[in-house]
Amino acid sequence: MKRVRVAPLLAAAATGILGIQAIQAPIHAASASAEAGLAPARQADTQSPANPGAASYARHCAICHGDQREGNLPAFPPLLGIAHQKTSDQIAEIVHSGKGRMPGFPALQSDELKALLHFLTSSAPSTSQATAAADSSALAEAGGALFLQNCAFCHGRDAMGGESGPDLTQSELVLSDATGKKISAVVENGRPAKKMPAFKFSSHEIDSLVAFIRARTTAAASQKGGRRGVAVADLQTGDVQAGMRYFNGAGGCAKCHSPSGDLAGIATRYRGLELEERMLYPEDARSKVTVTLPSAQRISGTLAYLDEFTVGLRDSSGVYKSWPTKAVKYTVDSPVDAHVDLFSKYTDDDIHNLMAYIQTLR
Repeated sequence: MKRVRVAPLLAAAATGILGIQAIQAPIHAASASAEAGLAPARQADTQSPANPGAASYARHCAICHGDQREGNLPAFPPLLGIAHQKTSDQIAEIVHSGKGRMPGFPALQSDELKALLHFLTSSAPSTSQATAAADSSALAEAGGALFLQNCAFCHGRDAMGGESGPDLTQSELVLSDATGKKISAVVENGRPAKKMPAFKFSSHEIDSLVAFIRARTTAAASQKGGRRGVAVADLQTGDVQAGMRYFNGAGGCAKCHSPSGDLAGIATRYRGLELEERMLYPEDARSKVTVTLPSAQRISGTLAYLDEFTVGLRDSSGVYKSWPTKAVKYTVDSPVDAHVDLFSKYTDDDIHNLMAYIQTLR
């Protein structure tokens, strides 16, 4: 996933991100209205004596940050959940002074300012199911922009899988996450073992991502037919006992691997097509190298670099060492080569049976 840090909330609106030429008009309009003491035409939609904070927001903020505080990413950050990011005093300072290209509103004082701050730091209003649905749609739309910037490179624009990331609409974690907490944890902590970075998003930004992923999951579920991938059940057609015999015999797997050692629990860590891909070609398998120096001293480690001029390794303590290839002798033990050698020897039954056996290693 391409990692792009999205600046938090009002602070982002105050930075150069608002300098995008295509979105200058709303900023200038807000600035002009602040200087002239005029309110944008939108004020008539929500201005109400019963909610002066909402009316103030509609006059001064909605033109950029949306009617429901949902934002308009990537240009204008959402303001829902801003209370988790800034104190009321900090928000008031930005409102009064502005920052970067965000205009200041020094005329907002006393009761109106207090009402606006209360509105900005309160939960999202929900007066009806229709309003809730509209808010959810707006949240998912904001999440879509955030997903496109940060996640689509790996997971695809529609969250249905990409170059290196899985299809999120079929993810067991996504489908079992009723509250969004599991998805949030993955976003916040990343998955280093699978090369997914952590992202420092605000709580509302994460909520918007969850809303977008759920919307895509719902849309995918509504599609009839048209298989998008390989189901786990498709890869469970082999004979387990035959696979065990192949593992210990003709396949030569037992020479390097152990069901109770390096392969213990592998079927819990990987499933379906991902597990089969690792079985056939483990891309992250590290080669070992032994370098013999002119003095006859032998140094072994993990191969770190090799070309026609240089051979390099990392020893057991992690120290990198290298030598000119002409000055030493070296041998490389590449575990991937054994898997590649099997490609011309496998039969369909061999692969299905071996896969059936590997799937029992839990």
